[in-house]
Amino acid sequence: MKPAAFDYVRAESVEHAVLALSAAGGDGKVLAGGQSLMPMMNFRLVKPSVLVDINAVAGLDTVTLRGDRIELGALVRHRVTANDRLIAKHIPVLHHAMKHVAHLTVRNRGTFCGSVCHADPAAEMPMMALLLDGIVRIASPRGERSLSARDFIVGSLMTALEPDELVTRIDVETMPDDCGWGFHEYARRHGDYALAAVATTLRRCDECARDVRFAVMGVGEMPCRLPDVEAVLEGRHLDDGVIADAMTALRSAVSPNSDLNASADYRRHLAGALAARALRDAWGRAREGMRS
Repeated sequence: MKPAAFDYVRAESVEHAVLALSAAGGDGKVLAGGQSLMPMMNFRLVKPSVLVDINAVAGLDTVTLRGDRIELGALVRHRVTANDRLIAKHIPVLHHAMKHVAHLTVRNRGTFCGSVCHADPAAEMPMMALLLDGIVRIASPRGERSLSARDFIVGSLMTALEPDELVTRIDVETMPDDCGWGFHEYARRHGDYALAAVATTLRRCDECARDVRFAVMGVGEMPCRLPDVEAVLEGRHLDDGVIADAMTALRSAVSPNSDLNASADYRRHLAGALAARALRDAWGRAREGMRS
């Protein structure tokens, strides 16, 4: 398949990019990595009249630690996220999750911000942005604005981004040194989209779980934090009984679809099993003060 005809703009700055998007009248698309966009164009699922390439825009390819947050620019590739020392040190759960993202050729070009903007319900980065209280920084001809990841991702392949807006970076929280974490995912083949995945972080205070965060993907129309599961875990010692309660709460909270890859019941069961593994990992890491 070949894409429909389109005009091409190689943006030289953020201002140039947003003006080009504005001039497209709602019919422009941003090209950063293009790992999702180009296949969709080739199948004519999307037919933009203008493609705005931001790869020449300076300053969008950096990973920066600012206080208790790490900023990932719009051109930070998956391979950079996977190998960056700041991320490995300060956000080990994200560092580990990168091992499950697609395949080598996709990681070489695909970007963290692009994946969040694509908002695929079975992709790791949107879930990680939710887990880590991500803040999406957005530029437009009207100026700049920020949205929480929760407000930015509004549905399957849907975000709150306006047609003339460009995501310039996403900021995510670092993890305290005593924070435990767990991430488990199941896919038919390594690098394929997950049938289900679970990520969690927590702290261990007086043998009770504190500051619990719990997120899932692949079991609904969009990745999400599960406050009902977090409430079950918060302030409790994570023995087998409490973990079983969390599994029950998770399976009640999610509404997976049945498709060619798995039934809804299978995805629900799988998510519970992955949750138990992730919670045990997080509890153990918090107890031992490990960061790996």
